[in-house]
Amino acid sequence: MTDPRLGLTVTHRRYVPYAHAHYGGSLVDGAYTLGLFGDVATEVAIVMDGDEGLLAGYSEVRFLGPVRAGDVLEATAEVVRIGRRSRELRCTARVVARAEPERGASAARVLDPAETVVEAVATLVVPAS
Repeated sequence: MTDPRLGLTVTHRRYVPYAHAHYGGSLVDGAYTLGLFGDVATEVAIVMDGDEGLLAGYSEVRFLGPVRAGDVLEATAEVVRIGRRSRELRCTARVVARAEPERGASAARVLDPAETVVEAVATLVVPAS
């Protein structure tokens, strides 16, 4: 019998502030997106187990495209495996909107389709019940 919690998905969206630009071209470091994955993993643990749990590590991280200040990022975690105290999550970050400073100081556009910029596999651990 399949655990009905398998496939549970949590998604957060967040605007990337210009204060987080770290490199030329308003690029943001990869740790910013990993922090968002930590947030969605925490919500997964709360929903599944009634506890914030602990993001124990990543077995895979792939940076596929740039994250820039002015982006709107969508971070998603999906439960793909459930152990006794661990949950394996497939994490994805997509840029759903992007600033266009060349058009004007506050210009931006929605990306259709959204651009996948980071993929990861994470392990979440929760206390024994």
